[in-house]
Amino acid sequence: MSLPFSKFPPTATISPTPFSVSVSDDKLVELQTLVRLSKIAPPTYENSQTDGQFGVTSKWLSDIRDKWLNQFDWKTCETRANSFPQFTTQIEDIKLHFAALFSEKPDAIPIILLHGWPGSFFEFLPLLQLFKDEFSPSALPYHLIVPSLPGYAFSSGPPLDRDFSGEDVARIMDKLMKGLGFESGYVAQGGDIGAGVSRSLAVKYDSCKAVHLNFCPTQSPSEEASTENLTAFEKRGLDRMDAFRTRGIAYAMEHATRPSTIGHVLASSPIALLAWVGEKYLEWVDEPLSADTILEMVSLYWLTETFPRAIYPYRELFKPSASAAALQTESYIHKPFGYSYFPNELIPTPKSWVAATGDLVFFREHQTGGHFAALERPADMKADLTDFVKQVWS
Repeated sequence: MSLPFSKFPPTATISPTPFSVSVSDDKLVELQTLVRLSKIAPPTYENSQTDGQFGVTSKWLSDIRDKWLNQFDWKTCETRANSFPQFTTQIEDIKLHFAALFSEKPDAIPIILLHGWPGSFFEFLPLLQLFKDEFSPSALPYHLIVPSLPGYAFSSGPPLDRDFSGEDVARIMDKLMKGLGFESGYVAQGGDIGAGVSRSLAVKYDSCKAVHLNFCPTQSPSEEASTENLTAFEKRGLDRMDAFRTRGIAYAMEHATRPSTIGHVLASSPIALLAWVGEKYLEWVDEPLSADTILEMVSLYWLTETFPRAIYPYRELFKPSASAAALQTESYIHKPFGYSYFPNELIPTPKSWVAATGDLVFFREHQTGGHFAALERPADMKADLTDFVKQVWS
């Protein structure tokens, strides 16, 4: 029996296969065994600092490891994920997984929602739930499509015989949306890596009619105007940006320069993965996430072997096209562009800087929220996205 919101548009030219999350008991037992046998580092000055200035503390890691072993229930995560329609389909040489809420309204507006690292399609489930709670399939004003990017979760990894880039991801996403029947147009939304993919969709594909982002790592349009006319709130954001770029970016350099090495390291131990990814879910948010939420995200990465398959986009950090200045030139968005500002983003970008990267027609500043906006502030994201789409779609 199919779930509500699972009926494809009549214009679809592909027939995705229904999918449900189901991890074998053997894999779950193996995870428990590895967590139990994994060592935690001996006490040091650095891992004893409760302010986290040197990374996750031994106490946090020990406490959450205990919860992973004795309280966390992966099957509950499966049940929640499987309450949303999910599918897989073949796009080129990628087996692509996606969750979706399909509307039965003939004029429903298609929206693709794109996550980043260390996110996943799980990141958007609270947002999808809000739409499910408010609308029936016959009344939902949107088709909401949430892919797992290639290499993430239940999507297959990038090809082994050639390089694969964010532009390749964008091409795959455009083909997915067209195949689902949205050849005449769709809206893209994204944060983190998903913001880069969304920008590529807007720049390169006519079928992407508008884009809404919550991440825009650019720079001041001019040196003279770097802080001119910025509000006190925006200047506090620049302080956070500077702190991230001086003390928080080492992980990205490792991903970019030695992805094979760090991939092997974090594929060898779930506790190593928990420390590396868990740190981001502690530091990149505004209000603390629950231990269950962090364990859900890390467990998904471990059980699907996501980490080593998913960090390939970081190699593009050293390409000229990835520079902050490039967003204001060749990657400028010449289409309706919306932006949501969350103050605890890694790089909280002032409105005037964001406006230098595209035809900004919608901007909303929030007083709370961090890097994982759809996960942390789903109601805010829902309001921003729907208001933006109402403004630009005709």
